[in-house]
Amino acid sequence: MREYMDIHPDVRTALDLGNPVVALESTIIAHGMPHPQNLETARRVEEVIEQAGAVPATIGIIQGRIKVGLTWEETEYLAKAKDVVKVSRRDFPLVLAEKRDGATTVAGTMLVAEQAGIRIFVTGGIGGVHRGAGKTFDISADLEELKNTDVVVVCAGVKSILDIGGTLEYLETAGVPVFGFQTHEFPAFYSRQSGFPAEYTFRDADHAASVIQTKYGMGLKGGMVIACPIPEEWEIPCSEMDEYIQSALEDCQSGGIAGKRVTPFLLGRIKELTSGKSLEANIRLVLNNALIGAQIAGAYRRKK
Repeated sequence: MREYMDIHPDVRTALDLGNPVVALESTIIAHGMPHPQNLETARRVEEVIEQAGAVPATIGIIQGRIKVGLTWEETEYLAKAKDVVKVSRRDFPLVLAEKRDGATTVAGTMLVAEQAGIRIFVTGGIGGVHRGAGKTFDISADLEELKNTDVVVVCAGVKSILDIGGTLEYLETAGVPVFGFQTHEFPAFYSRQSGFPAEYTFRDADHAASVIQTKYGMGLKGGMVIACPIPEEWEIPCSEMDEYIQSALEDCQSGGIAGKRVTPFLLGRIKELTSGKSLEANIRLVLNNALIGAQIAGAYRRKK
């Protein structure tokens, strides 16, 4: 994959020196948030990471080239370009061969981050087992990537539109360690509680770094999930969110929405139903994840 990859000089220097680098996805820019909040959030997330002493590396595809560390001009381009492909593992060959533009999903970003030598990746929430997957077999490729790719994903848990319990069961079977960050309950993206316990809890960034170092020092394959609750002042309670989600799911089913269009549709519909509260919560949780991810990256660097 390296021959298809352009690594930003700042990211390359940090990697060569062993300094902390944090990978970021680009789907949130091209598909996850409306303009101009997508650009504003992208800039703020990178600033948070820089202020915490790490180097941000937003990953995307511009005209068939994988960019590890988008320039601001490239970020603006992806935010405004039409026909940007949502790129997971399966999509790379086509998008690169046809020299198209692509925004990497959690799975796609993990794949590139591992190839580039970046251990820590920050996102909003991971994909998982969709509600009703027993009939549809709709399970996010993020879970397969977590099973196989050596990248730590710092997130706000599983997107609450999904089957959280089913996702946690899948990750357990796949041998993917799941940790709560300073919480004993697994968070539910917009909400601090999901009703499911966090089997293990990190006290702080240094504790997380020690476990990460041990996992990969043992040669254990696969990723790790570190789930960070949204700051309390910005959360939407789980009971309230469930009503919005059920309504959005009904609209999704009646509209015949399927496949990779489901998540963007649901997030957009929930934004309408919550009068924008879900978008603000999404922004706040990503910023929180960025700070924690940068702190963990710094602590991990000091352990090496």
